[in-house]
Amino acid sequence: MKKIIKTEKAPAPIGPYNQAVLKGNTLFISGQIAIDPASGELIQGSISEETEQVMKNLNAILSEAGMSFEDVVKTTIFLKDMHQFSEVNTVYGSRFEAENAPARETVEVGNLPAFVNVEISMIAIRD
Repeated sequence: MKKIIKTEKAPAPIGPYNQAVLKGNTLFISGQIAIDPASGELIQGSISEETEQVMKNLNAILSEAGMSFEDVVKTTIFLKDMHQFSEVNTVYGSRFEAENAPARETVEVGNLPAFVNVEISMIAIRD
């Protein structure tokens, strides 16, 4: 049976989906964008600031499921502009040790929800 993961420490979904779904020991986290869950406002600063908020949102969902970034096995990063990859990678990389980092792809896209610059989804597995 699947369990829906919800936390007020991450933004509420803006469509017919959930923040995350736990099936067995595997957590599937929906793509997160730079919405501050406390205010509901979109963070529209630098790409580093946007990415920082995205990572905070992902961490809140992981925590709600009793997991951490150490449990993440796969991520997908969607970027509006691949020229911002280095800045996103710096913020993203600060959450992982290189030798234990998850598998990942980064894809440049035309547009993202709310016309943000970055969206990140994750899959985590609890041992």
